[in-house]
Amino acid sequence: MLLAVGCIKEIEPQSSYVTKEQASSAPGSFDNFVSSITNTLCGQFTYGGVDDKYPWDYGYPSFFLQRDVMGQDIAQEDGNDWYSTWYACGTGLGPRYAVCQVPWTYYYGWIKSCNTVISLAGENPEADKVAGAGIAYAMRAMFYMDIARMFGMSTYARDKSSITVPIIKENTTLTDITDNPRATNEEMWAFILSDLDKAETYLADYKRSDVYTPDLSVVYGLKARAYLTMEDWANAEKYAKQAQNGYTAMTEAQYTSRKDGFNTPNDAWMFACRFKDTDPNIQINDGDGSWGTHMILEVRESGNGYAANYGAPKRIDRHLYETIPATDFRKKCFIDFAIDQLSTDDAKVEALSAYSDVPEGILATGSETNSKVVGGLEVKFRPKNGEHANQLAAYVVAVPMMRVEEMMLIEAEAAGMQDEARGKQLLTAFAKLRDPNFEYGQHSESYDSDYAKPFQNEVWWQRRVELWGEGFATFDIKRLNKKVIRAYANTNHPDAYKWNSDVYTASNGSLYPDWMDLCIVQSEGNYNKALVNNKTPQKPTHSSSDFIW
Repeated sequence: MLLAVGCIKEIEPQSSYVTKEQASSAPGSFDNFVSSITNTLCGQFTYGGVDDKYPWDYGYPSFFLQRDVMGQDIAQEDGNDWYSTWYACGTGLGPRYAVCQVPWTYYYGWIKSCNTVISLAGENPEADKVAGAGIAYAMRAMFYMDIARMFGMSTYARDKSSITVPIIKENTTLTDITDNPRATNEEMWAFILSDLDKAETYLADYKRSDVYTPDLSVVYGLKARAYLTMEDWANAEKYAKQAQNGYTAMTEAQYTSRKDGFNTPNDAWMFACRFKDTDPNIQINDGDGSWGTHMILEVRESGNGYAANYGAPKRIDRHLYETIPATDFRKKCFIDFAIDQLSTDDAKVEALSAYSDVPEGILATGSETNSKVVGGLEVKFRPKNGEHANQLAAYVVAVPMMRVEEMMLIEAEAAGMQDEARGKQLLTAFAKLRDPNFEYGQHSESYDSDYAKPFQNEVWWQRRVELWGEGFATFDIKRLNKKVIRAYANTNHPDAYKWNSDVYTASNGSLYPDWMDLCIVQSEGNYNKALVNNKTPQKPTHSSSDFIW
């Protein structure tokens, strides 16, 4: 009968999946695939779903804390924190435990989204797909750069043959995945730079509408990060300098703003993600599965929040705090330990008013932690618009993923590794933006085998203070081959986690602890016969003696 009418319409077979051809031909589909790469960076319960509602299951910024608590610069409360698995380390990070799956699920999910866009765009993208392809290449490079450093057992500069993670490209087949070894540093970083080269070409004329999508400056920033890790100092300096065009460092008013501090993009923010009031992480479970519940302290009135009300705020390491001069305005982001020595609550509230519009809430928050003190509490990350009562409004914040200050410090380090005098000049110029009384040479202390030069220790100190809580701690510790020191006189790390290098295990001749080389989840090894895993980290069995600075 169909033949009789002389007109047969060919229908694609219906199925439970969309073919590449169907996806690419649907109106607006390509742009939707591109948008999904950055739209899924935060706000979703990607790992466990809304049924589990894990408080650390909220996206890219969660990995900032997972990495940073592994070191020494963040001190937690004993046993009260959802990030204690990473802070306490040990077998909980081993391949047989669910936490091991978290970065694998997130990062390879994001990489798959990038691969989809790259595949749809093709080798020679049409004009309307060029920018989308550039975004996908930039983001894929960023994701691989992260996990190469998280899972890698040595840096590129120390051992090019050391292994990182398997590479899955847009044309990798299911058969390939079952026999896909971990790429060496040399292979991985060549792949990352190749992606960034393509992104640089495709985004050359792209003009973005906001900082939530990468543009050419972000590509330059990613190249600066890559070359810093590779210790290609000339290129690290070159791209860090190029990345700074059009941006200015945060002022003291911006840095310490009680309304906008580290929750709203400004002229220093190059790339960011944001939580929206429609996100599951905000709407479900009183917002307690979001960045804000861990990092926004000043919502005591709401009755919600792990930082404000549930006894799990984040604190700066006491030694690091004490090395920050009083004239450095960044010190205002952390509560002075001396306040705990005041004799009355009224005196404490008065002192806390120098840090917050809700000093009574800060005092109550500190008093209800296991340590019972306010010293070291962070007020770097402020509630949106200074909202103190409604946590759902307070938590709808942006989180910086790249700032111009990072680029300024990369430029200084890279320049100094070629010409120390030039590096000192750049570092001093940066530091004086934070502390007009800065004098070079105050922060070059070293407690390792001096893999890092004294000049690099100065830069590292600036990075630790400037980028605190922004996800760089583990990367720098591994890159500079630093020991972790938590046990010292008057430390604010709990007794159960007072570990120095004399009690933890290091790997492959490193000085940093083996828990910083993340294990790959066991189920991945069940399907990929070429996979070789990292050693399950060993939790120290006792505390260290006090380190003498």
